[in-house]
Amino acid sequence: MSKTAEGNYFEDFSIGQILAHATPRTVLEGDISLYTALYGSRFAMQSSAAFAMDNGMEDLPADDFLTFHIVFGKTVPDISINAVANLGYAECRFLRPVFAGDTLSATSEVIGLKENSNGKTGNVYVRTTGINQNGLPVLEYVRWVMVRKRNVDSPAPQTQIPALKNNVDVADLVVPEGVDFQQYDAVLAGSPYAWDDYDVGEKINHVDGMTIEAAEHMMATRLYQNTAKVHFNLHTEKQGRLGERIVYGGHVISLCRALSFNGLGNAAFVAAINGGRHVAPCVAGDTVYAWSEILDKSPLPAREDIGALRVRLVGCKDHQPIDFPYKEDEKNYHPAVVLDLDVWVLLPRK
Repeated sequence: MSKTAEGNYFEDFSIGQILAHATPRTVLEGDISLYTALYGSRFAMQSSAAFAMDNGMEDLPADDFLTFHIVFGKTVPDISINAVANLGYAECRFLRPVFAGDTLSATSEVIGLKENSNGKTGNVYVRTTGINQNGLPVLEYVRWVMVRKRNVDSPAPQTQIPALKNNVDVADLVVPEGVDFQQYDAVLAGSPYAWDDYDVGEKINHVDGMTIEAAEHMMATRLYQNTAKVHFNLHTEKQGRLGERIVYGGHVISLCRALSFNGLGNAAFVAAINGGRHVAPCVAGDTVYAWSEILDKSPLPAREDIGALRVRLVGCKDHQPIDFPYKEDEKNYHPAVVLDLDVWVLLPRK
């Protein structure tokens, strides 16, 4: 028998199945620095230990999406190594901050299955929880992914699609322990705009663009120990539909989050992902731009210093979003759109 693992195919999954993912990962200061080098994020809470501690944190926290990508990467060998595409996210909550020295691990439960009409693939729905070295959850989310079948003649499982919320309730958002924005320094943070200054329906062009480099997107994916073949192997991918390695969708998410600083500079934490879709793939050489729309805003229960904004963050490829491209009709996106991400972010209030 071969000692090499080929990963799970669609017919290997079953409802209620629990997958304990290898390998635990200790987050180091170097990981946090490399993340900054890859995306150039300037949010003060994740840039300055002094700023973070002045606002109640015990130390410099890792970027929320660095935590997300590391936990996500744990799941790839078991869930999506044989995937065609990662389809979407829902019910994602960031539950506690991660600091250098914390060790992350992950488990997933299969909560839905649906074979596709072509009989060659199926959609797998999983709920993943990331925990730290003390067994405390740092992150939980649902994602669904299209996975190849090993044998196209294998019988289809009974279809079961989980009922998922359209958005995370404000009451379920978690403010990192100890955070206090009553003395928040907007000058040091680089933006004068607090939660109170944003209006529902407002659209923000984040202006700047960032070109994806092959070495950087592959380095980023390796940083997260994400083993998906399509991101690395040019020998095989040059025969594929794009003729090039596909950029990990999380790389695009982090680029757009970093770009959003110009207009949302005080969005100190990502508290939740309500939903998300990688609309179209990117390859090296594509330039990513971003724009945002304020979908909702809400004060937080028992907090006068922090408010939540619900933001649609849209990533565009090779298209400066002065026209705020999104959907052309109910089903079809503008050709430039590559990312459609619905998030709750936390900002100081005046």
